[in-house]
Amino acid sequence: MPGKRITDHQVKKYKQHRNQFNQVAAAAKAGISERSARRIDDAQVLPSQRPARSWRTRADPLSAVWDSEVVPLLKADVKLNAVTLLEELQRRDPGHWDGSVLRTLQRRVRLWRAQFGAERDVYFAQEHPPGRQGLSDFTVADELRVEIDGTLFPHRLYQFALAHSGWRHVTVIDSSESFMALSTGLQAALWALGGVPEEHRTDSLSAAFNNLAEQEELTRRYEDLCSHYGLRATRCNPGQSNENGSIESRHDSLKTALDQALRLRGSRSFDARSDYEAFVQTIVQRMNLRCAKLLVAERAMLKPLPVRRTAEYEEMPARVSKYAIFTLKGVQYSAPSQLIGHRLMVRQYAQHIEGWLGGQCVLRQPRARPQEGNRPGRSIDYRHLVGALKRKPGAFARWVLRDAAFPRAVYRQTWERLSAQRAEREACKTMVGLLVLAADGHEAQLAQELEQLLELDQLPDLDALTALLAPPKGEVPAVVVTLPALAIYDGLLEVVR
Repeated sequence: MPGKRITDHQVKKYKQHRNQFNQVAAAAKAGISERSARRIDDAQVLPSQRPARSWRTRADPLSAVWDSEVVPLLKADVKLNAVTLLEELQRRDPGHWDGSVLRTLQRRVRLWRAQFGAERDVYFAQEHPPGRQGLSDFTVADELRVEIDGTLFPHRLYQFALAHSGWRHVTVIDSSESFMALSTGLQAALWALGGVPEEHRTDSLSAAFNNLAEQEELTRRYEDLCSHYGLRATRCNPGQSNENGSIESRHDSLKTALDQALRLRGSRSFDARSDYEAFVQTIVQRMNLRCAKLLVAERAMLKPLPVRRTAEYEEMPARVSKYAIFTLKGVQYSAPSQLIGHRLMVRQYAQHIEGWLGGQCVLRQPRARPQEGNRPGRSIDYRHLVGALKRKPGAFARWVLRDAAFPRAVYRQTWERLSAQRAEREACKTMVGLLVLAADGHEAQLAQELEQLLELDQLPDLDALTALLAPPKGEVPAVVVTLPALAIYDGLLEVVR
């Protein structure tokens, strides 16, 4: 083959075949050309026994400039490539150099770097004893194009993995790489694992490390978290993702497995976030089956868990305003009207918030995020306010929080049609009535009915929908029970005797 030297083995095989076949067939069986076969027939020694060639077969096109011009440029900056060097030679001597010398220049530069270039990074393969190291990292999963209730779901995946066995645990995160997301995911992984490794390794997460400090310094909350579980916190050098390769490579395999499972499923849409989270856990469990034997050995080397988890939330005070809302970190949340004027102690978790009053949890809602452009986010539960709206339905038309209060997109579409085709007072009364009906436990069924009406280009009839979904209870007939006299039982006893 062109560009490859003929070996002694090929020559011997050719000579063996030459005793049985002609020159063309013997050359083909030995994997050489006919021209090489003719040279072998005339040669007296094997290729390895021939003296090394000490002369050039063609003139060196770079002989005049290599040592005097090209090498000084490479010494000044070893990262100059051959294309740049050729352009510089063409600029210095116009019309003398053309593109045909580029390949020769590339080979010469590569050879020079191998002999005189700067030292390159060396990767050192590591051995991971069982129970020693667990790794954490976040990865953006927007390329999966998952939809929740018909809306695109931008999110991250927090992944924890053991370096020895490869066991992994994944948590769906719809926020940034915050400490709460790290704490929630890490603790969920450790309790699912049933033990604690010696070391917890991450990249330079700002939630875990004070990256403004000159030395490696843990944030206070992350230090407390690691101390609670007896973990030794370490991190890889900034910008050196290969040092955290045991988890980085697993991101690719995880997202590939999820993408393939979604393709097999035939849809990337889920009715609720909990359905998607269950789907992710199913795929992760299947992947963990591959390392079941290694995990058995590694679990025996893990340290025991503490008695309980540490706090996975932040506590902040918030006062419920007269509008039945309160603001927490730039996000507006609704509250039942009974809490107006009360000062709540709000616990903010990674995925939800809880409002506590007098040692009791009086409120629980999904956590919302600030919108783009630093606009306040909103988490408005229509169930908190539908009672007040029922008494004042006319306030619905220009209510500031109206669009955030619709439980599903079909309710908003229904309101747009009602407000466009009916008088404002009538439209508000109908829409508030629909929300009251939804709050009574018919939200999903009512949504299906509204979707059918939209397809038929019809407006909803509140009375008909109420009769369909919540028919009035019939009157219970009065039943009079007459108890028999006890003397009858005395007569029965006499008959028995």
